[in-house]
Amino acid sequence: MTTGMYILRCADGSYYVGSSRNVEARAAQHASGRGASYTSGRLPVELVFVHECETVAEAYGIEKQVQGWSRAKREALIRGEFALLPGLSRSAYRRGGGAGG
Repeated sequence: MTTGMYILRCADGSYYVGSSRNVEARAAQHASGRGASYTSGRLPVELVFVHECETVAEAYGIEKQVQGWSRAKREALIRGEFALLPGLSRSAYRRGGGAGG
């Protein structure tokens, strides 16, 4: 049983960010269509990232942070390209510091 923040990739290519005391069970709920209305309409879903946390409060805080991230920043996190994260922040794009696209 893993407490943490997780990211699911939905069938339409979108990402769902959540947190749970039991990520494995929660991911199974999403996969069965019982997880959230967002994911139930975008099946199948695949668990693509888990960040383990000590507490559900910590996981929830990270969930809220990642929910505000751009798609590019979420994908860099999923790929484990942590050095890219600061440059992919929305504020870096507004300053002209982000990668063009």
